[in-house]
Amino acid sequence: MASDSATDSASGSTDPAERVAELRAAIARHASAYYERDDPEIPDADYDQLLRELSDLEEAHPELATGTSPTQRVGGAPNVAFSPVTHTLAMMSLHNAFDIDELQAWYARMQRRLDGRAPERFAVELKLDGLAISLRYEDGILVQGATRGDGRVGEDVTHNVRTISDIPERIVGAPPVLEVRGEVYMKLSSFKAFNDLQIAEAQAAGKEPKLYVNPRNTAAGSLRQISAEVTAGRDLSFFCYQLSVVEGGPELHTHSESLLWLKSLGLPVNEHTRTLTTMHDVEARVEELDNMRHDLDYEFDGVVVKVDDLAVQAELGADAKAPRWAIAYKLPPEECTTRLLDISVSIGPSGQATPFAELEPVFVGGVTVGTATLHNEDQVSAKDVRPGDTVIVRRAGDVIPEVVGPVLSERPADSVRWQFPKDCPVCHHPLVRDEGAAATNCVNFGCPRQIRGRIEHFAGRTAMDIEFLGEKNVDRFVSAGLIEDVSDLYRLDFDSILEMPGFQEKSVNNLRAAIEHSKSRPLGNLIFGLRIPEVGQVNAALLASSFRTMERIMDAGVEDLAAVEGFGPVIAEAVHGWFADPRARALIGRLADAGLTMEAEASDSTAEQTLEGVSVVVSGTLTGYSRDGAKEAILARGGKSPTSVSKSTLALVVGADPGASKVNKAEALEIPVIDEEAFVELLETGELPR
Repeated sequence: MASDSATDSASGSTDPAERVAELRAAIARHASAYYERDDPEIPDADYDQLLRELSDLEEAHPELATGTSPTQRVGGAPNVAFSPVTHTLAMMSLHNAFDIDELQAWYARMQRRLDGRAPERFAVELKLDGLAISLRYEDGILVQGATRGDGRVGEDVTHNVRTISDIPERIVGAPPVLEVRGEVYMKLSSFKAFNDLQIAEAQAAGKEPKLYVNPRNTAAGSLRQISAEVTAGRDLSFFCYQLSVVEGGPELHTHSESLLWLKSLGLPVNEHTRTLTTMHDVEARVEELDNMRHDLDYEFDGVVVKVDDLAVQAELGADAKAPRWAIAYKLPPEECTTRLLDISVSIGPSGQATPFAELEPVFVGGVTVGTATLHNEDQVSAKDVRPGDTVIVRRAGDVIPEVVGPVLSERPADSVRWQFPKDCPVCHHPLVRDEGAAATNCVNFGCPRQIRGRIEHFAGRTAMDIEFLGEKNVDRFVSAGLIEDVSDLYRLDFDSILEMPGFQEKSVNNLRAAIEHSKSRPLGNLIFGLRIPEVGQVNAALLASSFRTMERIMDAGVEDLAAVEGFGPVIAEAVHGWFADPRARALIGRLADAGLTMEAEASDSTAEQTLEGVSVVVSGTLTGYSRDGAKEAILARGGKSPTSVSKSTLALVVGADPGASKVNKAEALEIPVIDEEAFVELLETGELPR
């Protein structure tokens, strides 16, 4: 652990008894914050590390183990603000496995307890990141909802549970008594919307917004509100994962049968649960679920593996804390703690000023992270992170690392709030934040960072595709005064470049040829390369195909632009405003004089409009088309080529290594998924193969 455990390790005693006492005190403090206040100071991975260290010490020194140790307890004490509920069956925790070896060790322990027999089937489920609850139905009527509490006694939150739309208040066909266990959670989309609302309401009131740290804590805190009206406004969700008590129900022999039965009664059961027959299949499924970790609209931090046979579950039994027939495989942590060394501000290619944290390097989300985004001025203010803080850092998949918030108990006594700078750190012109906007910007068009950014974008593969240029060379050429805007690329002083360190005649000739070749790039690529507000690759191609020449685009009125498929007034105003700027018109004049393509290719207009008005999404690598080529083929035939799947998508074309989220969404929406051969037929005929 980078915060609490790192501090404890540095200052902790080497005496086992003293270290055990230190760990128990730290774990008790963090458990209270997590389970009772729904406001944890440290990430789950750090808490797990403390608990594991304590468990290892108790195992090495049995005389120090006690029945009241945190290693023997479940959850935290119930909140006295709620009525206590004694669970009919204890709501136990699960033991954890942190790698495949530990998963296999669990399997071996079961075999020993079963006299060498191996369980025949396993249920593999997502370990959702939410709050465990128990629901009790009598004669089909929901009569009680309770939190886990300490595992034996929980809190009565029935009034709040009734506000969750996923949980039925009445179940037709239910037995006289039915108790189920499940997880209350908050969708990522709901969490974002909730935090956005907090910011908007705070801005309207002229106050500092209070941002919630993550969906898990927000869901837990929302469920434990005194007022059900507050809970109802939080858009919580629920999945059922276990049958607990049943009187008068059908005879069930497996866990998977019980889930199917609960689903038939109308209780929501997660669709990603699978029943498998071998540990090899279980390990493969764990890897598969790890790979789809960021494809869903909710968070899960692990995979739960259960013996499917209920009789074998009973034979294996449980220890003081957890059943022996189940284990939670914890996925690699995506949150860790580290020290925030300083806060700096970077200027983006469009002038946006973005604060970022300079960190003591920490391994999180599979990589070592030294910097993390802080998004904008409001986010820094709301999180109140300061240089010198111990902070929680999150990196999920390929998402840019971000600072979640500070560990307040570790804050230095002399800490002061960080203030957003008033001037651009690059050109030193004043930074500007428009009223009602979240972003702060450098509005100096001549800011060197913006010049570099515009040129880097223009030369990129998806725009003008100028090889051998690269960010380092752009930086050198701008610094040397050789380039002030993108048109300067076409009158570069190659003799001066040849005199620069690292350049030789061959490399200069390669760069010269690449710049010359870029002149023939299609009009749509040029439009995209100009970095016009609201114009990405698709909109750039639409402008080219709709108006055919740069001159017509420049002369088009707002109404003409708004008439382009998918544009509307906002995009039209942005495009019209950009082309109305005299600097933009002068730039295009210089590019035209340099010989760049100012008209769409004639072949584009003669292609048969087989896909007129329909959307086709392409994902993965095709053998006969580049990514841009596939998109251009669709646009040339009157179609649209968005980057995401929606209800209006005609088909998803998949090549090698397609995006799993797109495939999953297409299947969920029953959108046809086709291969490259079918794509060629679709281009020619406009019809999907039967």
